[in-house]
Amino acid sequence: MAKIKAGKGAPYARILGVGGYRPTRVVPNEVILEKIDSSDEWIRSRSGIQTRHWANDEETVAAMSIEASGKAIADAGISAEQVGAVIVSTVTHFKQTPAVATEIADKLGTDKAAAFDISAGCAGFGYGLTLAKGMIVEGSAEYVLVIGVERLSDLTDLEDRATAFLFGDGAGAVVVGPSQEPAIGPTVWGSEGDKSETIKQTVPWTDYREGVVERFPAITQEGQAVFRWAVFEMAKVAQQALDAAGITSDELDVFIPHQANERIIDSLAKTLKLPESVTVARDIRTTGNTSAASIPLAMERLLATGEAKSGDTALVIGFGAGLVYAATVVTLP
Repeated sequence: MAKIKAGKGAPYARILGVGGYRPTRVVPNEVILEKIDSSDEWIRSRSGIQTRHWANDEETVAAMSIEASGKAIADAGISAEQVGAVIVSTVTHFKQTPAVATEIADKLGTDKAAAFDISAGCAGFGYGLTLAKGMIVEGSAEYVLVIGVERLSDLTDLEDRATAFLFGDGAGAVVVGPSQEPAIGPTVWGSEGDKSETIKQTVPWTDYREGVVERFPAITQEGQAVFRWAVFEMAKVAQQALDAAGITSDELDVFIPHQANERIIDSLAKTLKLPESVTVARDIRTTGNTSAASIPLAMERLLATGEAKSGDTALVIGFGAGLVYAATVVTLP
């Protein structure tokens, strides 16, 4: 029997650079209130959201990804030709095939990088980060570009009082590369498919295509069920990620949860008993819920504003439709 030679990559992996792109149009709550019976005060108290960004026709999933990725590549101090793989997490690229990652890889100028899309909702960035880490340690790529990108305005029912105010558009990207010391901890991830009905697309694409429904599909959710699950179950997952990395909450510098709802963020921080010294990402206030893009966008903003700094230890956790989740501890680039 022939022996297969094992791949050999770097001993560890780390995030080397981060970039973000937010569409130029800023949408305040007043615009949302034109079609739902609510108030600015209610939206802010329920979600923390004051504004969000919506993409125009030119700000496609690919275009936003390319902008964010260019910044991440520059921040990492490498060239596009050195990127060996491109992973894109999105649920709003409406062409089933080819993967939008292939277009992005080509337009960035990579040297025929491996490229593929994943659909893991709001946990997609964590899933992509885990895959990238494995590629680098295994040796199939030296640098991997991980992108979270969404145009959720395309899947928003502006007459649905429960969700119309939640979603925004944008792209966040990181470059993951080799490290001589651990800088991305073990991932705690999973799914609870028995709860998949709590966040879902209203109808399949085929129902719209075949005229079964007149309204374009949108995202809907059972708000209270999602809130309870996120607060109670994701706090456990976050703690498991800390334990797996051998980090205590007192040793954390930054907490970057999925920007789903500020009340969920506050509840997670309280349950984890994070000290006041820990910086908590609150990009939700001006960016809204951007699903797979929310964690890298929040990370990019914290570093850009100086609220977090290079070398800080951060707990990141994403959770959403599926229901899927992924949490890990990282060293910020």
